[in-house]
Amino acid sequence: MSASKKTAKRSLLVTSAALLSAALTTPVPAFAAPKPSPTPSATPSATPPANMSTVGGERLGKAGTQVNLSDGVPVIPKDISARSWIVSDAESGDVLASHNAHWRLPPASTLKMLFADTVLPKFPKTMEHKVTSAELADVGAGSSMVGIKEKETYTVHDLWLGVFLRSGNDAVHVLSHMNGGVAATVKEMNEHAEELQALDTNVVSPDGYDERGQVSSAYDLTLFARSGLQKKDFREYCSTVTAKFPGETKKNKQGKTVRGTFEIQNTNRLLAGDSDVSVYQGIAGVKNGNTTNAGATFTGVAERGGKVLLVTVMNPSEEEHNEVYKETARLLDWGFKAAGKVQPVGELVAPQGAAGSSPQPGSTDGDTDSGEAGGGASDGGAGKADGSASPVANASAEADGGGIGVALGITGGVLVLLAGGAFLINRRWPLPELVRRRR
Repeated sequence: MSASKKTAKRSLLVTSAALLSAALTTPVPAFAAPKPSPTPSATPSATPPANMSTVGGERLGKAGTQVNLSDGVPVIPKDISARSWIVSDAESGDVLASHNAHWRLPPASTLKMLFADTVLPKFPKTMEHKVTSAELADVGAGSSMVGIKEKETYTVHDLWLGVFLRSGNDAVHVLSHMNGGVAATVKEMNEHAEELQALDTNVVSPDGYDERGQVSSAYDLTLFARSGLQKKDFREYCSTVTAKFPGETKKNKQGKTVRGTFEIQNTNRLLAGDSDVSVYQGIAGVKNGNTTNAGATFTGVAERGGKVLLVTVMNPSEEEHNEVYKETARLLDWGFKAAGKVQPVGELVAPQGAAGSSPQPGSTDGDTDSGEAGGGASDGGAGKADGSASPVANASAEADGGGIGVALGITGGVLVLLAGGAFLINRRWPLPELVRRRR
C-alpha cells in the first residue's frame, strides 16, 4: 500500500472513531490522524518530534507533561525520568496525565501484549504442539527465553505461561509458527493495531526484539493492555506469579523415560517483588520489557478503592535498578490520589467500527467467550488444569484493595463484534473480575 493511501486510510479510521465517540459520550478533544513521519531509525532521537499523533486528544500530541493541575489535584512526582509515560483510567478511558504520550519508541517485550491480544484466542489452551527446530531457528540472539526444547511437546497453556511470565521469545516464535508463520503473525498484529487505532505502532518482530522500524508509544501500549484485559486468559496469564514449566525428557538412573518440571517466575517486579521493589498494592499485571535499544518499558494495571488505572512507562533515563517499576509505582500512586479530582487531558479511543452502548442482559462481569483461548478456557485460572500455576489469588472486598491483591469486579459491559473478535468498549469499558486476593 502506498504511503498516501495508508495515510488516507488511517485518517478515515480516526474520523470514524471521532464520530462514534461524539455519538456515545460527552464531547472530548477531537481526534486527528497522525502526520506522516519518516520510517523510525534503529536509534530514536533524544527529544520527541515536534509533530506527534493527536489520536485521543490534541494535548496528547504535545511534547512534555500534560496535566490539568487545580486545587486539590496533587502535583506530578518530580522524580519521573522516563522519555514517555501515560496515566489513564482503564474503565472510562480518561487520560489523567501524560508525557510525550505519542512518541514513537522501541517497545521491547511490552509489544507482546499486542501479540497476545492478536493470537491468544486462536488456540485452546489444552491443545498440544511438538516443537521443531525450524520454529526456534529465527529467535534473535540474546533473547529472553523460557527454555523450550525442540522435539518436545507443550500445551498452548505452557507456551502462554512462557510468554507472560518469562517473556520467552522462544514461546512467541513457536506460537507464531502455529499461527501461520512469523510474517503472517506480524501482518495480523499490524492489522489489529490499526483496528485498535494504535497508529503509532509498526510491528517488525512479534516478540518486541530490537528491529529497525519497530516502534510503538506509551499511548498505543496502553490500548493493547486495555484490549487484552478484556480476555479472560490474558488477565489470568498476566497476573500469574509463578508456574511449573515442562522440562526436557530424559532417562533416569533406572532407565525410565521421565519429564520433570521447573519453576518460572513472572519478571514483572510489581507483581512478584524484588530486593528493592515491593509488590504493589492492587497490582494485576500487565507486561514488562527491556532491550538495549528500547531500554526498560512497562505497562501495569492496578485497582484501589474502585478505581482501575493503567500506567505505561517507557525508557527511564535514571539508571537505578528496577527504575521502570519504581516510576510506575509513583505514577500509580499519583493517579489514585488524583482520580476523581483531575480533569482528563484526553482519552483512550475505542477500536474502529465499535458501536453500541447498552449492557448485555444477564452480564455479571463483562466477560466474553471470545476472551478465552479458543473459547474453551473454563477452569477459572491459569494453570488450574494441572495445579501448576499460581495466579494472584483471592478477591478483596476491602475498599482500598486490602493488601497485595486486586479485584477488578466491575459489572456490565458492551459487546461489540469486530473483525478480530468481541470487544467490551468505551466510553465505559468495564474490566471483569480478575483475580482473588493472595493470602
